[in-house]
Order: sequence, then structure tokens, then C-alpha cells
Amino acid sequence: MLVVGLTGSIGMGKTTAANYLQSVGISVFDSDLAVHTLYRGEAIPFIDAAFPGVVEDGEVNRAKLSAQLQADPDGFAKLEAIVHPLVRAAQWRFLREAHSASAPLAVLDIPLLFETGAEKHLDATIVVSAEPDIQKGRVLARPGMTAEKFAALSARQMPDEEKRRRATFVVNTSGPIEETHRQFDAVVANLHDRIGHAWALWRDRHGKA
Repeated sequence: MLVVGLTGSIGMGKTTAANYLQSVGISVFDSDLAVHTLYRGEAIPFIDAAFPGVVEDGEVNRAKLSAQLQADPDGFAKLEAIVHPLVRAAQWRFLREAHSASAPLAVLDIPLLFETGAEKHLDATIVVSAEPDIQKGRVLARPGMTAEKFAALSARQMPDEEKRRRATFVVNTSGPIEETHRQFDAVVANLHDRIGHAWALWRDRHGKA
């Protein structure tokens, strides 16, 4: 089984890309969904201890957590120390299930892929990218988004140029959706010709499947 990472800066079309890959039968791990699940369960006691007052009605209030993080940028490191190990455990469960189902390819959607060094545990990486004006327009169209929030989020992410330089494949999402799909079809065809080694690394690290 080939283990591939999908990433891209905010507003570059990563969610759209993940949805397309799933629509053509590829198993995709959704990191954002995993975090939402953790915020309603396993991560609650740890986040409550680190960020008092952000847990309401049995789940993490993301708006309150975001406000605390904006007030204390060092809080991001505390949050990542809590969430990242839990997400990696969820990724392992996902990969184990994909392997048991004889999936030839499994994709991990990882927002901070290169920032966290996750590429060391992957067979290939796909970066989605778009022109800066298109990216900005997409992000600022989101509810509650401001130019200041966009700047703060962008500052925490590796520059798009560097991500593209490190990527195995780059998909430009600036054009029509049909063109984006065509690029992904070409990437998937290329991946099916590759031999993967990352699954063995995951298995040896987390225990035999």
C-alpha cells in the first residue's frame, strides 16, 4: 500500500481535492474532521487543563480556543503538543483499516505536513497551490474571516513556494475544477506505478497490523 500526503496552504483547495480523491474511490484521512472529533472527546481533559474556560457543554468551543490562541501565540505549541500525537494515532488506525481492506493507495490530508516533518513517513506528497489573489479571495469569502486572521494563519504556515519545492507533485487549483480533476487523475495514475515503503515504517513504529 502506498501512503501519500496531501497538503496546501489555507485557501488552496485542499478540501476540494480530498473530496475528489474520495469520489474516485481513494481512501482519504481527514485531519480537520479528526481534530473536530478529538475536540468532542479524547482531547477535552488535556485542552481544558491547558486552556481553562474553552470547554463548554462537553466539547471544546473553537471560538474561545481561537481567542486564547490569538492572545497568546505560544499557546499554539501547547495545543499542538496535545493534538498532534492524538491525530497520529488516528492516522495509524486509518492506515491499518485501509491496509486490511487491501487499498492500493491511502491519502493522509495533513494541513501542516512539511511544518511537522510528516513527509519522512510518506511515499509521496501532493501540494495544492493557487495564485495568491485567488487564494486570498477564497479565504476572505469565508464567514468570520478577516484580513488580520488570514495574515496570522498564513504566518504559521510554510510559504507556498517552499511547499511546492518540496512536493512530489504539485496541483494548480487556480483554473476550472475540471482542470484540477485532470491534474489529479494524472497524479493518481503516476502513483499507481510506484512501490511504497511508508506502510512498513508505520507498521514497525506502531505495531504489527
